[in-house]
Amino acid sequence: MSELFRRDPRAQWIARNRLHPMHQALVIGPVFGPSGLLRKNLHIIGFIGPNGLKRIDRSGASNDSEQGSRRSATASEVILPLHQVIEPAFYVVVVLDLVSGRLNGHDKDTLGLAQQLANRNCGNDNGGGAVVAIAFGELKDDSLDKAGVDRLIHINDEQYAHYNPEQRCNDLQGIIAELDPQHILLPDSINGGGDLGRRLAAAMKQRPACGVWKLNDDSVVCRGSAGKSDITRPLSKLMLVMEECSEPVSETRHENIEIPQKSSRLVDGKLLDQGNISVDPNAIPLAEAGFILSGGNGINDWAQFHHTASVLGATEGASRVAVDDGNMPRERQVGATGTWVTAQVYIAVGISGAIQHMQGIGQCDKVVAINTDEGCDMVKRADISAIGDSTEILARLVELVEQRKLAKQTINEGTSNE
Repeated sequence: MSELFRRDPRAQWIARNRLHPMHQALVIGPVFGPSGLLRKNLHIIGFIGPNGLKRIDRSGASNDSEQGSRRSATASEVILPLHQVIEPAFYVVVVLDLVSGRLNGHDKDTLGLAQQLANRNCGNDNGGGAVVAIAFGELKDDSLDKAGVDRLIHINDEQYAHYNPEQRCNDLQGIIAELDPQHILLPDSINGGGDLGRRLAAAMKQRPACGVWKLNDDSVVCRGSAGKSDITRPLSKLMLVMEECSEPVSETRHENIEIPQKSSRLVDGKLLDQGNISVDPNAIPLAEAGFILSGGNGINDWAQFHHTASVLGATEGASRVAVDDGNMPRERQVGATGTWVTAQVYIAVGISGAIQHMQGIGQCDKVVAINTDEGCDMVKRADISAIGDSTEILARLVELVEQRKLAKQTINEGTSNE
């Protein structure tokens, strides 16, 4: 008998097809390639890749019989390796936008670029620079360690609850004078980073690099002419960076050690914050909306959908199917063929999740799915899912929100009477 290894094409095809009913049985044993060499199965549960991440089971195959094909609600937690900088050779300061007290995509990209600058020419974790994140006002996000923050300066006095760029600029000058950072990074955004960065540049008499979107060895590439041309310039100390300037940190944990900060003197500013002005959520362009309620083919009662969006104070969106059917106007379409959105919260009601729609919500922070199909792509993408009839779920959601508003109003009236 020949000692040559003979392949079974059908068995190998089943081993590659994770949806085949015999897949789990065939991937237990070793898989050999055409030359007889043992192949590593990258898709097997528990496989640890080159980045040190362990593959977890999202298929539901490891669940017990009572749960069936439902994926496990308690997926295995991946413990990322800890990146430590015990004695930093220098600092890279990042001033966070922190919209609503949480990191957004722009903040995470900025921290990713800061880690690139801190780890240049660094041979080990105990050398190089440390990324110092500066957070003004309320901080609700607990994932700063996974975003690349080595040190944290959190300033949360009462004066930071409103718009006060002059006070923040003054405080930044004091922190920079104390730390003497090698680089200072701010998001070049409309959420405060762009304005604050230019004020800081004028106060420090520094020429900032604006619109930075790429880092080379000793230079940066900036967008100019309204994004129509690129400008290469030397690496600057103060940089205002664009979204997607770098890959966010995803494969390491960082110490996130808080540095105590003394209270600074109050600045007698020339600007007076008059507070927020209430606007119609649907008057906000989809691309700028922070809270979107989006409806799809699964909506049976569009009047209820509009009422829910009004009660929640959400901007309305829609899938392409809902727009093509005439239930929503074309400017409300979300997706690659409509509007790319970057909402902090995106609620998808009755949307299965076509690839174009999934591309359009790729930059959303938190996605909530309401659907009857527990196996659809939108449910797989969502951070939280509610499986059931959308009419009943939206009715219950409106009821809970109105109860909370009424309770809050009662408390405020009782306080005012006292």
